[in-house]
Amino acid sequence: MARVLAAREQMILFLNRRGTATFILCRDCGSVFKCKRCDNPMTYHGVGDQLVCHHCNRRDRVPTKCPHCGSARIRYFGAGTQKIDEEIQAMFPKARTLRLDWDVTRGKDSHEAILEKFVLHQADILIGTQMIAKGLDLPLVTLVGVISADTSLNLPDFRAGERTFQLLTQVAGRAGRSILGGKVIVQTYSPEHYAIVAASMHDYRAFYAREIAFRREQNYPPFSQLIRLLYSNASEKRAQEESARLHRALTTRIAQRGLPAIDLIGPAPAFFHRVRGEYRYQILLRGADPRELLQDIALPLGWRVDVDPVSVL
Repeated sequence: MARVLAAREQMILFLNRRGTATFILCRDCGSVFKCKRCDNPMTYHGVGDQLVCHHCNRRDRVPTKCPHCGSARIRYFGAGTQKIDEEIQAMFPKARTLRLDWDVTRGKDSHEAILEKFVLHQADILIGTQMIAKGLDLPLVTLVGVISADTSLNLPDFRAGERTFQLLTQVAGRAGRSILGGKVIVQTYSPEHYAIVAASMHDYRAFYAREIAFRREQNYPPFSQLIRLLYSNASEKRAQEESARLHRALTTRIAQRGLPAIDLIGPAPAFFHRVRGEYRYQILLRGADPRELLQDIALPLGWRVDVDPVSVL
């Protein structure tokens, strides 16, 4: 980074997390401050000095004492784009930084205005989320730094490796787009993972070979089709009971209609278990044509059907 700044070139730092700290907790009792509607950890945003839920946009004041034990020993963990911006300004006081994430692009044309400043070399470092990964042709960018590439790699979704490979190859493509050349540095705890190894070499064929073998072994798309049944209810007991009831009904249907090629995965809590005050349970249907199982079935209110789901989180 020091070399790039000295040469009056530009760099991009990529971190797919907004905010200043990923979560805050009490150092005495270990309680994590969570959204009351979503039951997910709230992210600390230094701008505005507030806690924000990235699922329902609920905002709370930062507590000075733990609501559970009364301790004042509050600790901030993790980092987001705001925190990275603060750290860079402390390390390189003369460097001009810009941030490109959802928090700073909500205004009309703000996205274009930020990019125009960077293109005109009114900033040296662009810090952002996946907004910076696609379609930018920036000849002066000779360095791309990927901070914590594992953020998307370990999510419980069969497409996690594919998404990580896509993001890394896209953001890496922002460097070296001129005769100046470029370098990409990836920070990861899984340097041996095939998605990261293949992305580091832009080796699409190597990634495809490993990923398609994994999909074939686990019978995931494109070797099967998925349908996601998602149930939401304000009562967790009701959501659990309803998902179990439908699972029993579907299991009976499979036996009656002779559809052994259809697997039922679940019922299980969704990864984002509670969103906007409602608990979420899901059942995945996997097979050559799982739509057969849902023909002439009336799903009660509260169920959502997602054919070929983009995400199972």
